[in-house]
Amino acid sequence: MPAKGRWNRQVPHPKDAMRAPPRIVPFDPLPCYNPRSPTGLKQERTMRWSRTFIHTLRQDPADAEVVSHKLMTRAGLISKVAAGIYNSLPLGWRSIDKMSDIIREEMEKAGAAELVMPAVQPAEYWEESGRWAEYGPELLRIKDRHDREFCFGPTHEEIITDIVRRSIKSYRQLPVALYQIQTKFRDEIRPRFGLMRGREFLMKDAYSFHADAEDLDQTYRAMKKAYCRIFERCGLGYTPVEADTGNIGGSESHEFMVLADTGEDAIMACPSCGYGANVEKAQTGPVKAAPPWPLAESETPSSVHTPEMRSVEEVAEFLGVDPAHLIKTMIFESDEEFVAVLIRGDLEVNEVKLKNHLDCTHLQLASEAKIEQITGGPQGFSGPVGLEGIRIIADPTVIDLKQAATGANTLDTHLVGVVPGRDFRPDTVVDVRTASAGDPCPSCSEPIIEKRGIEVGHIFKLGTKYSEAMRCTFLDAEGKENPMIMGCYGLGVGRTVAAAIEQNHDDKGIIWPLPLAPYEVVLVMLNSDKPEVVEAAEGLYAQLKEAGIDVLFDDRPERPGVKFNDMDLIGFPVRIVAGARGLAEGNIELSLRSGGEKTLVPITDMVETVRKTLDEIRAQLPQ
Repeated sequence: MPAKGRWNRQVPHPKDAMRAPPRIVPFDPLPCYNPRSPTGLKQERTMRWSRTFIHTLRQDPADAEVVSHKLMTRAGLISKVAAGIYNSLPLGWRSIDKMSDIIREEMEKAGAAELVMPAVQPAEYWEESGRWAEYGPELLRIKDRHDREFCFGPTHEEIITDIVRRSIKSYRQLPVALYQIQTKFRDEIRPRFGLMRGREFLMKDAYSFHADAEDLDQTYRAMKKAYCRIFERCGLGYTPVEADTGNIGGSESHEFMVLADTGEDAIMACPSCGYGANVEKAQTGPVKAAPPWPLAESETPSSVHTPEMRSVEEVAEFLGVDPAHLIKTMIFESDEEFVAVLIRGDLEVNEVKLKNHLDCTHLQLASEAKIEQITGGPQGFSGPVGLEGIRIIADPTVIDLKQAATGANTLDTHLVGVVPGRDFRPDTVVDVRTASAGDPCPSCSEPIIEKRGIEVGHIFKLGTKYSEAMRCTFLDAEGKENPMIMGCYGLGVGRTVAAAIEQNHDDKGIIWPLPLAPYEVVLVMLNSDKPEVVEAAEGLYAQLKEAGIDVLFDDRPERPGVKFNDMDLIGFPVRIVAGARGLAEGNIELSLRSGGEKTLVPITDMVETVRKTLDEIRAQLPQ
């Protein structure tokens, strides 16, 4: 048996006490991969282009739609396996690894401990929470050889709740915060945009458990602050916004959006007070009232023949009224019922708000056949007057109308002079309107603006949704059993790296923020057929490594044009070029990918110049 705490030290047998002590051979493990270690065989292999798996492409992949997908594939960061499933190649994985390091540091500061849960989860946990039937087709369901059902986890609320309920019994053991960085799978109906919306993806998900709401609030604020620091340290422009909780559930949530013109999410923001929300969640102050009714007021609605006029614009122009004077009636099908939703003609229904109000899992517009069956008229001619046998939900802007026009539930016919409250009464009046640029801010009434963003993080106050369903309870100070109150905090690791590219690129390629760059510095050797250039470049490379600088040595015997195109495409922040012309005068060229003039630096000063250049870039980032 080895001595306690020393697995490489032998204990002599008593019979050997008089003999010479045995020779101890220290355990010498193979060098481990550490991309930022200044020494080591593995590091040597990964820091030379000729010994690293880097293969760039000249053409965009045929299925790529967004910048990050095109550039990550062309720059050799990722390669496609199947729809929505990608290899992370060496350069791409280095960026993801650096992102993960930043996340780990900030999660530790926020008080969370790291663990890893299985990607494949038994169905019984999901049945216990009620999500096995609710989650829908995005959940990849599989069976093992014994015909037992499992899923490839899209998220881990059930498993983490089971872990905690097995161990935590008292309020004295709370709070608890745990996180992992692990692969998830969501079977997207149309995976696209590379790592931006894949089916398999790398995610940091954290979960917290609390005895009361006040304690949850403290951790929620700490996590929100940690997320802000993560994106600031990555050098990204971002904004936290109020958001809908979706099928995760919970009472409060915020999304973190990396701002980019190519972002698929609309963000409503107030430049004056800082209010921000995803368009699905955004509230506004009272919107501008409809203009005065231009027609004669009437005591009862009158029918007007409107042949083949189904759109708001067509009907408004034909009747000589403003689109804001029309009551648009939309028939929706939810889990258990059909509902008629009324919105002013110049506005749009927010289906997320409607879905939350109905507290349903599925919501969609009714088919044309169902609309005709419910209203008595074809699609495009629906209206609330005389509509029976269906719940009517109206946006407040509809109730504010003095006079209006709407569909008559008859082909080619509309009603004019309709008065809400007199000619129809909705069952419910609730905000179901989609906010738009120019609407008043709900906090300060100043006009809000629309930005585009990429969702990279989402935090939730889950409450007791999972702890009640799965009996994750604790005993309070009085010995009473209570469900734990939970929080959930997700961050897309690969998605954030892709979002960084969406925000930082030009027509030549990627412009990496320093913290996420696969390598901070690239040393490009030209004229590799000249021994004096090779000697100088090799010497400088050794000095840069010795100084602990994160450098890739492009030692390929390629033409300068090929090398420079690759440097622009991959986007290393700092570029050093060693060529025969400059070295003849003892100089090497230094430049930044983000722009600026090329500078000739004496080779003897290059290491210190590079160090100062990197320090200047880092000084602009939060420490």
